Amino acid sequence: MPIELGSVVEGTVTGITNFGAFIELPGGETGLVHISEIAEVYVKDVNDFLKTSDKVKVKVISVDPKGKVGLSIKKANPAPNRVPKKKIQASFEDKLAKFLKESEERQQVLKRGNESKRGGRGSCR
Repeated sequence: MPIELGSVVEGTVTGITNFGAFIELPGGETGLVHISEIAEVYVKDVNDFLKTSDKVKVKVISVDPKGKVGLSIKKANPAPNRVPKKKIQASFEDKLAKFLKESEERQQVLKRGNESKRGGRGSCR
C-alpha cells in the first residue's frame, strides 16, 4: 500500500532517537516523526512521550523522491484547545476584587512572618 501525503494511519514505534522516533507503517514502510512533530508542547526528550512498540496515530506530512516519509503525531491528533473559544471577560469590578483579595492574603502572610521573628513587634525585653 503506497503511503499518500496527508493520510492519517496507525503505526508502531520501532526506534527512538534524540531527534525523533521511527514509526513502522502499514505495509512495512518506515517513517520518521521529528521531535518537533511529537507534541504541541516543547519536547526535550522523546522518551518522555513515546516508548518502543507504542501504537500511535500519525499523519503523513512529506514523502521525498528517495522514499523518506515524514510523519506528525500532533497534526494527526489535533489538540482540543485549538478551536478558539470565546473568553469570558471578567468585569473591572471582578478583577479589582480578585486583586484586593490576593493582595490582602499576601499582606497577612508577610505580617505573620515578621511577627514570628525575634525582636519584631510585641517583643518584650
